Amino acid sequence: HIPVHLGSMTFAMAGIVSQLEWHEGDMVVVNDPYMGGTHLPDVTLIAPLFIEGQLTAFVVNRAHHANIGGSTPGSMPISGSLEEEGVVIPPSYLIEQGELNQTLIDSIFEQIDGEHHLDGDFSAQISANRTGVSRLANLITAMGQENYRNAVRALNEYAEKLTRTELATIPEGEYIFEDYLDDDGLGNHDLLLVVSITVEKSSALVDFSGTTKQTAGNVNCPLSVAVAGVYYLFRCLLPDYTPACAGAFKPISVTAPKGCLLNAERPAAVAAGNVETSTRVVDLVAGALSQAIPERIPAASHGSMNNLAMGHRATNADEKSWDYYETIGGGMGAGSTGGGLSGLQTHMTNTLNTPIEVLEMNYPVRITRYAIRDHSGGNGRRSGGDGLIREYQFLAPAEATLLTERRINPPWGLACGEDGQVGENRLNGELLGGKAHIHLNSGDRLTIATPGGGGFGFVES
Repeated sequence: HIPVHLGSMTFAMAGIVSQLEWHEGDMVVVNDPYMGGTHLPDVTLIAPLFIEGQLTAFVVNRAHHANIGGSTPGSMPISGSLEEEGVVIPPSYLIEQGELNQTLIDSIFEQIDGEHHLDGDFSAQISANRTGVSRLANLITAMGQENYRNAVRALNEYAEKLTRTELATIPEGEYIFEDYLDDDGLGNHDLLLVVSITVEKSSALVDFSGTTKQTAGNVNCPLSVAVAGVYYLFRCLLPDYTPACAGAFKPISVTAPKGCLLNAERPAAVAAGNVETSTRVVDLVAGALSQAIPERIPAASHGSMNNLAMGHRATNADEKSWDYYETIGGGMGAGSTGGGLSGLQTHMTNTLNTPIEVLEMNYPVRITRYAIRDHSGGNGRRSGGDGLIREYQFLAPAEATLLTERRINPPWGLACGEDGQVGENRLNGELLGGKAHIHLNSGDRLTIATPGGGGFGFVES
């Protein structure tokens, strides 16, 4: 459902499984981006499954929390270090042999301004894992452990075979592509990302050497996030029936220099790396592969999750604190077989829009405009999809943080197709930057116009 979550999960599991002692009834919580995570709001819960006393499998889920104790409401600040982004949870026993670790929960909530209503979010994740453990146990018991292990092995081998077969259809060679992030929110602009993809003998080496070093702002990402972007793009080339398992990615190797923007080291800020940089990784890999298989690769999509985090921190007993976070869709890039779709999320997130009624019922915000941004997609033989316009009127004082991309460097077209239009963020009509933290008064209007997708193919005049 959300490729940036799923593709990075193997990194979370590989290290954590080996360093902890597991017992029946345990459940471990972690959100540390440098231990296979993504960014701090994404909290991962891991549950072991024992069959007849033997550790047999794990069930895992990951969910984004709107408040993880960040320095601004919505926990997506324009940060310069990891500590500004919220509570860092190392692998910790949330439940130990069936007993809830209330001390840990209290400690986490105390650091999140005492927001104990988050109990429901953690409870939902715990319940999801317990349901998964129960159903997987039933499956393994019915199959028998040996048959289950053989089936998992066979599934991975089958997925690997499908991937190698697909890679064999790509002409062997080295394909290089460059793209840029607009800025990091702290004064650094046009951050260069470079990829070299070498396809040889039914395998692919994806190398990000040449990418700029990690930066002061929060567009850095751990390697797990960059790998998720690579895996996603290659998965899109595979048949629909390819199993979603590690075997599918065994023929694909990914490397990035330590300390670069795509393999950042602690304590680099990473809040936007998960949402914005991961999407640019997809553009990079797509741009490189378009040189090898141009008819199978679309133009760049809107290239941003158009993140809006907002809320209010109460200063007295008469006020109420609130946090809210949403991403906003844009235009999809066009391809050789069809134009881009309009007004939807693409690539690394499939999150849906929040219904206006839900937003307005729960927060002091009114949506005054929500529309397709006409003619924002790039022209071409196949036109790129159009972005969206979403306007918020605030009914009470609040803070908001914007983490958006493709406000300077447009989504590129392919095969002589035109670029999509860049996005725009405006407060009461005044243009804002792509990364901005703003204080809002009652009556203020915030308008986000998202980028369109690139066009595909030459259009004769």
